[in-house]
Amino acid sequence: MSLSLSKRAQGVKPSSTLAITAKAKELKAKGVDVVGFGAGEPDFNTPDNINDCAIQAIREGFTKYTPASGLVELKQAVCDKFRTFNHLEYDTSQIVISNGGKHSLTNIFTAIINEGDEVIIPAPFWLSYPEIVRLAGGVPVIVNTSEEEGFKITPEKLAESCNDKTKAFILNTPSNPTGMIYTREELEALARVIVEKDIYVVADEMYEYLIYGEDEHVSIGSLGREIYERTITCSGLSKSYAMTGWRIGYTGASKEITKLMSSVQSHQTSNPNSIAQKAAIEALTGSQETMKKMVEEFAVRRDYIYSRVKNFPHAHALEPKGAFYLFVNVSEALQLSYKGKTVENTSTLADILLEDYGVAVVPCTDFGFPDYIRLSYAISKEQIGKGMDRIEKFLKELSGNGE
Repeated sequence: MSLSLSKRAQGVKPSSTLAITAKAKELKAKGVDVVGFGAGEPDFNTPDNINDCAIQAIREGFTKYTPASGLVELKQAVCDKFRTFNHLEYDTSQIVISNGGKHSLTNIFTAIINEGDEVIIPAPFWLSYPEIVRLAGGVPVIVNTSEEEGFKITPEKLAESCNDKTKAFILNTPSNPTGMIYTREELEALARVIVEKDIYVVADEMYEYLIYGEDEHVSIGSLGREIYERTITCSGLSKSYAMTGWRIGYTGASKEITKLMSSVQSHQTSNPNSIAQKAAIEALTGSQETMKKMVEEFAVRRDYIYSRVKNFPHAHALEPKGAFYLFVNVSEALQLSYKGKTVENTSTLADILLEDYGVAVVPCTDFGFPDYIRLSYAISKEQIGKGMDRIEKFLKELSGNGE
C-alpha cells in the first residue's frame, strides 16, 4: 500500500517571520545579545484590567464550552465597537468570534471560496494571505504595487485584475508590512470598482487603532450600502491591546456568510477560549487609557526608527502611517560585497545581520517584495537604537564588487 499526504498541505510555505523569531530566541537562549525586529508582537504586557477580568473568570469557574461563534455579550461589545469606531452597523447575528485573526481569515475563505476561485492580493502583502487562500482551494492573484504609489493598489489595477473567476479582494489598512494606510478618497475609488465587479472585499483592519499623526482609519464597509453588503470586516485584539497570545479575532459580515462561518467553526474548533472571551469583553468595554498610551509610545518609536533609516547608506524607506513596521528598501545593498562575498538577496542579508551583528530582521520575499526587509518597532526605543546602530554599521562595511 502506498500512502500519500495532502498536496495542498505540502504546498504551504512555513512562516518566515516565525522562523526568524524562533532562530533569534534560540540565540538569545544561548546568551547571545540579539535585537529582534522580527515578529509583530507588542512588547507591552496585556493591561491589568484585562488580566484581572480573566483571573476572575477562572475563579468563578467560567471554563466550560461557550456558543461556537462566541459569547453574545462579547458579540454585542464588538457590535458597539464597530458602530462607534468603524461607523459600521452590525447586529450580533453578523458577528463571529474566532481564535485570532488568522482563524477569522480561514473561516472567511472556507465560507466563500469554491475550488479555483481567484482572490486578488496587492503586494506587498502579509505572507499568510496567499497560503490561507490556497488552503481553502482558492487561487491567489498577486498584483504588484510600487513605492511611488505608496504600496497601495489603484482602482485601475484592481479593475484590470478582475475576471469571471474573481471572488474577492483583500484590503489591509493599516498595512503589514508597509505601515501605509488608505485614505477615504482612495477607498471610495476602490469601492466603486468592487461594486461594479460585484466581488467581496475582505477588509483586514487588525491594526486599526495604530494610526499616527493626523491620519484617520476608515473602514471601507462604512462608505455606503452597496459596498457594505460586499464587505467582510476583520479585526482582533492582538495588536492594539497587546493580547497576541489570547487568540481572539472577530468578523462582521452578512448574515448568510456569518452563518456559514459559524457552522465551519463549530466543526473545526468549537468555541474560542472561554476565559479569553471574558477578557476580550473587558478590553472592548473597559478603560482604553493603557491602549492609548501604547499607541503614543509606538508613535515615538516610529518617529525615531524612521529618522535613523533616513541616514543609512544603501537603504531607504517611506514613513509609515500606521501599524508598527518599517518597510526598508535595501536593493542598493544587494550585490555589494561583505567580507569578500556578494550579498545576493535579502535572505543572505538577514543571515549576516543575525549571525554577525545580532540583529533579527524579516526578509520580504515571502511578502512579495524580495528587495525589502521589514523592521518591527514593537520593541523598546533602547533596543531599536541598539539594533539600528548595528544595521548601520553593517551597511557602512559593504563595498562595491571589485573594490
